[in-house]
Amino acid sequence: MKRFYKDVTVEQGAGGWQVMLDGRGIKTVQGKPQLLPTQALAEMLAAEWSAQGDKIDPATFPLRDMADYAIDVVPTDPASVIAKLCEYGETDTLLYRADPDEPLYARQQEVWEPIVAGFEQREGVKFKRVSGIMHVDQDAAALETLRARMEGFAPFTLAGLELMTSLAASLIIGLAATGEDADADTLWDAASLEENWQADLWGRDEEAEERRAKRRDDFLHAHAFTFAATGATGG
Repeated sequence: MKRFYKDVTVEQGAGGWQVMLDGRGIKTVQGKPQLLPTQALAEMLAAEWSAQGDKIDPATFPLRDMADYAIDVVPTDPASVIAKLCEYGETDTLLYRADPDEPLYARQQEVWEPIVAGFEQREGVKFKRVSGIMHVDQDAAALETLRARMEGFAPFTLAGLELMTSLAASLIIGLAATGEDADADTLWDAASLEENWQADLWGRDEEAEERRAKRRDDFLHAHAFTFAATGATGG
């Protein structure tokens, strides 16, 4: 699509902040006003529009897409979003580890265990660690505690959390990334530990590296989106 606007601005109105293209407010995919909860998030979305050249590239609007999802989809059924997030808690990547006699296990213990233990302490929950791939049911009370906490999240926070959790295949990583002191790069490195271990062991493929880089960028965008939406400052 050819670029159809010149000026990109941000304005505050009734209900939130909005990106304006030549004075006209942007709407979501479903035609709703794209009202954003903070000026910081609006400025980030405005930067996506400002960065476009003569032609608009839809692939370069990850924040706009998340905002549309937070407005159009999440509020209609937040319980469904939270239920999907709890499923990641049942099969969390950080809880499924190699056999103790394998070299990978030691690396998982070194990187994953501090994250899991710290998360348990902060949230007041306890998870079961598993060696191997056989599914083990997690404590229902722990998942219920996390469910109740997520029920207090605003739609924009849930949208960012859902993307981070799905990319990491870990509710622990996703929720940890919403913390004020979260280091998104470190958390993503932890989520990618097994994949990077295998790549180092068997060799790296250019296409696979590009896919990994794309997922990392998506995770970091989701992290930035979440913190801008809440007005917090993340690491």
